[in-house]
Amino acid sequence: MKKTVLLLILVMLVPLVGCTSKAMRYSTEEIQDLPPSIQEHIKKSEIAVGMTMLQVRYAWGSPDMIIVLPPDEDGKERVEWTYKNLYVFKTRLIFTGNRLTEIVSTDPGAGLAK
Repeated sequence: MKKTVLLLILVMLVPLVGCTSKAMRYSTEEIQDLPPSIQEHIKKSEIAVGMTMLQVRYAWGSPDMIIVLPPDEDGKERVEWTYKNLYVFKTRLIFTGNRLTEIVSTDPGAGLAK
């Protein structure tokens, strides 16, 4: 009985997870002046090293958690954004001086640009 209830809950949650990740987080006007490659990443909900914080927000939305890190050796500000998926997978994004410089992910389905 417990297995049946758990299976039913999983079947009901899977479509919801897919819907939330595809929600539009920007308007066409907001991204029209960005480079074409960045626009494509955003439209595909992908991120890539070198993107700005705003561009990542357009692609993935707001992070689940933000941590201010110690500055790098050149004194540039560093920030870590964390995104969680199903409370199992986690993707950490490190920004240095407003640019994405590092991606650490345990999520095999994370939208990372190829």
